[in-house]
Amino acid sequence: MKGVLNLVSVGPGFADLIVPRAEVALKNSDIIVAYELYLRWIEPWLTDKEIHTPPLTQERERALLAIEKARSGAKVALISSGDIGIYAMAALAFDEMREDDGYEVNVIPGITSANACASLLGSPLSHDFATLSLSDLLCPWDWIEQRGKRIAQADLACVLYNVQSAGRSQGVYRILNIMLESKSPKTLCGVVRNAYRPDQSVNIHLLEDLPSLQFDMLTTIVIGNRFTQRKRSFIFTPRGYNAWETAQDEALKHDLPQQAFWIFSGTSDGNALANHLAAQGYPVVISTATEYGGDVAAQHCPGVAIWAGQHGVEARKQVLQQTQARGLIDATHPYASLMSGQLMGLSQSLGMPYLRYERASVFSADSAQLCCSTQHAAEQAVALGKRIFLSTGSKDLATFLKAPGAKQCEWFVRVTPEPEFIQRAIDLGVPRSHICAMQGPFSQAFNEALWRDWTIDCVVSKDSGDVGGYQAKVAATRALGIPLLVIERPKLNYPRMSSTFEDVLQYAQSWS
Repeated sequence: MKGVLNLVSVGPGFADLIVPRAEVALKNSDIIVAYELYLRWIEPWLTDKEIHTPPLTQERERALLAIEKARSGAKVALISSGDIGIYAMAALAFDEMREDDGYEVNVIPGITSANACASLLGSPLSHDFATLSLSDLLCPWDWIEQRGKRIAQADLACVLYNVQSAGRSQGVYRILNIMLESKSPKTLCGVVRNAYRPDQSVNIHLLEDLPSLQFDMLTTIVIGNRFTQRKRSFIFTPRGYNAWETAQDEALKHDLPQQAFWIFSGTSDGNALANHLAAQGYPVVISTATEYGGDVAAQHCPGVAIWAGQHGVEARKQVLQQTQARGLIDATHPYASLMSGQLMGLSQSLGMPYLRYERASVFSADSAQLCCSTQHAAEQAVALGKRIFLSTGSKDLATFLKAPGAKQCEWFVRVTPEPEFIQRAIDLGVPRSHICAMQGPFSQAFNEALWRDWTIDCVVSKDSGDVGGYQAKVAATRALGIPLLVIERPKLNYPRMSSTFEDVLQYAQSWS
């Protein structure tokens, strides 16, 4: 008698999501080979069946057992969750079967983790997308990283499988940082755990917030593209029925000049640099990461074109090409290493000149204790203080608030007065009464009064230079007799770097 090998997909976890063809295959099979967990989903079709359940780590044994039974003439169902042809058992079964095998093979499709999670989030995969498994058990990690880079550079929506396990805890953060190198930090994402199973959870986050979260093997991450939007409690990626906004539309909408120097700013000295170049008669565009930064630039740089918002690498690339930018001047914050990396990459890919302008450091060993990283600063702050003030911005708040011993401390933060930054602090558990939402820099007198009123016993800052109010912080902490921790500036290999307007002007003249 000719055997049958049914490769059966049983979906994400609820019986009502098992397709009718899978039900028929299960009913017509005499032998069931499955991981034991899957039996609960197909229980209605197990009566009078011969059942084999090799454990989770014995995938090959399961495939070989099912093939052996089919060769002997039995009708066998090899079961997999999701779709058996996507990161699952079908490929292993085909690997192990022989060309001269005579049994019938039927592959029954199912609802994948990507489909299931997308349906719970809304419609984030409506345009081109990719899937990427983060398990390096069967795939070299450098392959995973390279594929992640290509996905990010193409700004594809993507679904991350096998996100995190006890023995593989850091890979997901490496991939998320790779995504952030090319995608906008404001890209909408979904984090789904136990889709269509008990204890299901569905949450929407910005890409920049994901590195501060914890995941597990039951979690799937869906990352949108630059067009992904939020509506009601859902996210969706437009299919294109209402047309796309092109780089030319962007350039016309913002009246961006041609052949201008693009200054990537968001700092007061960056805006001052833009005014300096504009005063020499050069066309200048200031690009800021936030709308608030754009408003500040417009206020202090009258007559200079502004392009504000978190656009992502691909959108920047298109508008720089469309406007035939003359060169890129990176005057972002000294700690905006991610943005600097993106701009250097854009410079190389577009063949445009790049210059890093960075305010000079004024840190000295007798003014504060230097910490080599944000994590180091968090550990030192917990060791030194109980009422800790963070003047480090909103981006790294999670590192401090989730550090060992952090729950025994009270945290006070100063953030830029953007609603999303304030909300981020609230979401991380900072009481509203402990949030100072103001634009700096601040005087020694202001710092002293605030820290004295809040009875602060430790301050954490960055090496922000004179323009960033660093000396005022040093003076205030000395006057109050409390420790000041300073996070060291990131070290990047800039191709060209300057700390004076005169040097920048000289470079700019050579680009003309």
